[in-house]
Amino acid sequence: MKKLGTILLVLLLTMSLVLTACGDTENSEDSNDKDGGKVEEKGEVKLGVVNWAEGIAMTNLAEAILEEKMGYDVTSTTAEPGLIFTSLAEGDYDAFLDGWLPVTHKSYMDQFGDQLEDLGYNYEGARIGLVVPSYVDVDSIEELNDNKDLFDGRIVGIDSGAGIMEATEEAIEEYDLDFDLMESSGPVMTAELASSIDDEEPVVVTGWSPHWKFARYDLKFLEDPKGIYGEAENLHTIARKGIKEDMPEVAEFLENFKMSDDQLGELMGDIADSDEEPLEVAKKWMNENEDLVNSWLPESE
Repeated sequence: MKKLGTILLVLLLTMSLVLTACGDTENSEDSNDKDGGKVEEKGEVKLGVVNWAEGIAMTNLAEAILEEKMGYDVTSTTAEPGLIFTSLAEGDYDAFLDGWLPVTHKSYMDQFGDQLEDLGYNYEGARIGLVVPSYVDVDSIEELNDNKDLFDGRIVGIDSGAGIMEATEEAIEEYDLDFDLMESSGPVMTAELASSIDDEEPVVVTGWSPHWKFARYDLKFLEDPKGIYGEAENLHTIARKGIKEDMPEVAEFLENFKMSDDQLGELMGDIADSDEEPLEVAKKWMNENEDLVNSWLPESE
């Protein structure tokens, strides 16, 4: 009987270890891959994001895919462009999906380029400049001084470290504008734009496309005869040096990640119109556009 009791005890201990192992496996497999199966968590990916509509949309979508489809734990940190490029160069962030090239973020690429990886464009045809509602009877930057009182002598800007702010400072100098550039943020700029449009008042803001405001309001870029704001740009995914070697799967996904004007505009609009957190909206968009999303995922080895 003593021998039988020992055998039973050993069997119970063995079953307990098996169940524990199964439980650990199930807990680690909580993300779906491109075929709808489970994928194991693989580590942390750190993304930098500027508080701009297109960057918020793309970064949250990338975060949703990396977590839900690929099994990574993602941390997204909002910061100024200069800090993001510095952090990428120092290896503190892994990637940034909102690099405007070749003009807006040229100074950062000139400074840190040899410490970064350019993973290619994720959106084509981006543009920056000064934007007014279409009902405003001003079509060129050269006309602003003659209409200073109409705009209270001010241009509503965004974050002080943004490339578009540097370009606007240059535009003020080159066009000899008697205007003050007001620092704020992307959300504050769009809020003032919306308020002015509601009251049918004139306003001039630092603007860029892609942005949901162009889908919601009838706007126009002011002509820029001196070419201060440059030609159309592309949005690039900029990563830290070495990401292709130590995170090849993540790097391949980020290289594959590309959105059209309609796709990005739809996602930005969904986020702007929702009371939910951007990540939750991005997850819904991901599930509604599964074929596109799956086309970005690395091929299984």
